[in-house]
Amino acid sequence: MTLSLSVDEALATTRAVRRRLDFDRPVDEVLLQECLELALQAPTGSLRQDWHFVVSTDPEQCQAVGAIYQEIWLGRIDDNYLAKAAAAETDPTARADWLRMMDSARYLAENFPRAPAIFVPCIEGRLDGAPAGLQALRWGSVIQAAWSFCLAARNRGLGTCWTTVHLAREQEVAEILGIPYDDVQQVALLPVAHTIGTDFKPGRRKPFDDFVHMNGW
Repeated sequence: MTLSLSVDEALATTRAVRRRLDFDRPVDEVLLQECLELALQAPTGSLRQDWHFVVSTDPEQCQAVGAIYQEIWLGRIDDNYLAKAAAAETDPTARADWLRMMDSARYLAENFPRAPAIFVPCIEGRLDGAPAGLQALRWGSVIQAAWSFCLAARNRGLGTCWTTVHLAREQEVAEILGIPYDDVQQVALLPVAHTIGTDFKPGRRKPFDDFVHMNGW
């Protein structure tokens, strides 16, 4: 059963979901399988398909990985950090938006160990020190596939949130999930859960002309 969103609706309303993740409702593996099958249809550089996707609904694994995320995030982001970062933003609207986002990010960190499912996109082979062209090829392929997973999840009433904080302790997460650390590099860690409501809206963005350069810079 899907929400029957149009392509444009899915693209405009697939948010980084934090506060509206339902941590108490299990996620059916069939739904995850459907999302993964769509993710594997994403473009892949040179048709290499040198990606891997680790998905877990095991409560002990999700709790252990979530606890690592929680420890890193809460250890880095305190009230002093937030105050200094907010003070550096001169635009009042942007400052308020950022503080609101960080409040929801703290909520996610505090509750991450409760995530009913996690999704870890990976690259076959490690890219430490690799040339920029090779990195672009490999990152570009796996991130497109992971985003397809997020879009498919949105259309099935599931929420996701792209995070990378855990990479500070990537090897520990690899041990928990059985990922061969020397041969496979993790790209991100996403909690996956049913959303509380499905009425997501497009996010607020800076003006179009700040970013788009037609026919040259």
